[in-house]
Amino acid sequence: MKIGIATDHRGVEIKQELTKYLEELGYTVINYGTDSSESVDYPNYAFKVGEAVVNKEVDFGVLICGSGIGMSIACNKVPGIRCAKVNDTWEAKVTRIDNDANVIAVGSRLPMGELKEILKVFLETEHPKEERHDRRIGLIDHYHV
Repeated sequence: MKIGIATDHRGVEIKQELTKYLEELGYTVINYGTDSSESVDYPNYAFKVGEAVVNKEVDFGVLICGSGIGMSIACNKVPGIRCAKVNDTWEAKVTRIDNDANVIAVGSRLPMGELKEILKVFLETEHPKEERHDRRIGLIDHYHV
């Protein structure tokens, strides 16, 4: 399974450690930047990962920024993306089950042990394909202004 990962300038070291962890779990990790602690515009990196997921270059996306909020908002602008900003393992599990989220956004301030567990739960949780969940996801996916 391929995982796309990106961060803004606040999460470069975290991204490196999470990449190593995901590779140890057997995932192929594609880095979409940034690789510098110099200030960058996080939406550009969120869009890259979102587009990679939609274009099936990767199976899931992982985004890191100071809070995780900005990356999530930006990534959700990519049609076909369901990016959840997650704070704990319960949210990681529920967003896969209920929302079939294909990208996860996390804040760089969470402890590394928690970040690793959050990613593990997110990637190992299957969406159950229940009618009620899929109906709701369809409403989201087909909403137009």
